[in-house]
Amino acid sequence: MECFNCAKCPSNDKACRSPEGKGPAWCPTTTEEAVVASSMEKYGAPEVMEFARSASLQEAECYAGREERPYVLNPVKPRLEELIEFSRRMGYRRLGMAFCAGLAHEAAVLAGILDAQGFEVVSVICKVGGVPKEKIGIREEEKIRIGEFESMCNPVAQALFLNRARTDFNIMLGLCIGHDSLFLKNVEALTTVFAVKDRVTGHNPLASLYTSRSYYQRLAKRRDGKRGEGTK
Repeated sequence: MECFNCAKCPSNDKACRSPEGKGPAWCPTTTEEAVVASSMEKYGAPEVMEFARSASLQEAECYAGREERPYVLNPVKPRLEELIEFSRRMGYRRLGMAFCAGLAHEAAVLAGILDAQGFEVVSVICKVGGVPKEKIGIREEEKIRIGEFESMCNPVAQALFLNRARTDFNIMLGLCIGHDSLFLKNVEALTTVFAVKDRVTGHNPLASLYTSRSYYQRLAKRRDGKRGEGTK
């Protein structure tokens, strides 16, 4: 398989968006039909098909006036409303939440809203277990608060607790990079991300991309001093 990179596709009329569209020589849509066919076999499982169908219906219902012509995108629902509607659409009753201690307030607000909407919420904080960081080889000088006790983030335990609770659907809220990966590796029920951790931008990592030509231009420069593709 030739290496592909859809993020660098130069086509304005993309092959993946239109039957008449085009793509570069490495376009996976036009060159890897076997992989696409294999993916469609996965949708043959009834539970996968229904989940994918419901997700697509939810996507469409986030836009108003779709019957109007010419149609102009008119998004009307925030992710919170999507989460509630999709969970109802799927018939989920018990929702699991794995959240970061740094977003405890946000977790309490979200749990309260979901509870008011009729869901049962099972939530687990990242510091569950109170295991000292020394257990994973962290030295004193490697802690955030040097000289003090620090419990490790324990995303594996978060996953195991939600597995034991037999949640229907899980929500990740603000887990750190790496910790989120371990959670997803070990959790059993399907999981969505409500928000991700970004300590500087108010948990909005796209802000760094939007300012990559100004305040964060240093991040867009390669080690040879040139700017990366797509950031000019």
